[in-house]
Amino acid sequence: MYVRSLGVYLPEGRMDAEEIARRSGLPKEVVVEKLGIVQKPVPGPSDHPAAMAAWAAKAALEAAGFPGERVDWVLSMVEEYKDYPVWATAPYLALQVGAMGARGLDLNQKCASLMGALEVARGLFATREGVGAVLVAGGYRNGDLVDYQDPQTRFLYDLAAGGGAILLTREGPGLRVLGLAHRMDPSLALSVKVPVGGTRAPLTPETLGEFRLRVEDPAFMKARLDATSIPTFLEVVREALAEAGYAEADLDYLALLHMKRSAHRAVLEGLGLGPEQSLYLERFGHLGQLDPILSLKLAWEAGRLREGSLVALAAAGVGYFYGAAVLRLEGGLYA
Repeated sequence: MYVRSLGVYLPEGRMDAEEIARRSGLPKEVVVEKLGIVQKPVPGPSDHPAAMAAWAAKAALEAAGFPGERVDWVLSMVEEYKDYPVWATAPYLALQVGAMGARGLDLNQKCASLMGALEVARGLFATREGVGAVLVAGGYRNGDLVDYQDPQTRFLYDLAAGGGAILLTREGPGLRVLGLAHRMDPSLALSVKVPVGGTRAPLTPETLGEFRLRVEDPAFMKARLDATSIPTFLEVVREALAEAGYAEADLDYLALLHMKRSAHRAVLEGLGLGPEQSLYLERFGHLGQLDPILSLKLAWEAGRLREGSLVALAAAGVGYFYGAAVLRLEGGLYA
């Protein structure tokens, strides 16, 4: 299974560190240096999650010169907060790219959804001989749900907006998927959520202001993540490397989701990688499950990926999910 091409859509609007500092009351230096946000994309009036996913999907198909009617499966990782509630998006994506005969699934592991989609796609290629192409696409604008006056959600101030997609094919060229690994931490199952708008607390005019991301038990979550987050990132990358038959020293590039600067450095150092072997997304913020796609595209455009490059993707999603993938570039990439 190969990542044949990449597609990314970013809205034109930007929120910079000065604006985040103004809204939150934090010093600008803290926003830039600690949270690692110089600026981030913010949505315009037409930038809805499924729409942005469709634009990115079209870009991925166009980059590869691959017609939509040849797509066999559409795996949607459009974020749960999307254009309409209680709505499936794989059929919409298929409609938008002309994949009218495709099968589809909606998938959700929050910001680790790309890793889950790769696992599902690998299973499709392995068990269904007729599958030749799988389109994975997602859109994200959870930045709408950030309360900059809530210091307990400071780690979410980087949430941004955009769309991302990958075209997976049975044969190359592209980034060949060689290893995948996953972890889940059920102790954090209720840690981050929007507390109203579901069946437990239906949305009412009185609770509308609470339709924001909240942390249920900040002290427990911080203690748990301080103890487990970086080690788990390292575990999943090492497991994916082992499945692929490689070691940490063989890695050429790590596509890592946006996180605070100290955590990004800790993951790189834990894998024995230098800062030049990754890109820190300080000018893009956190696009959820789309971060590894954006990182790969930026790395390709910057000439950091060459024939034979060994690449790892790593991500985590609240819930808590962790995932990693290891890929090798064989014959070029369309991006």
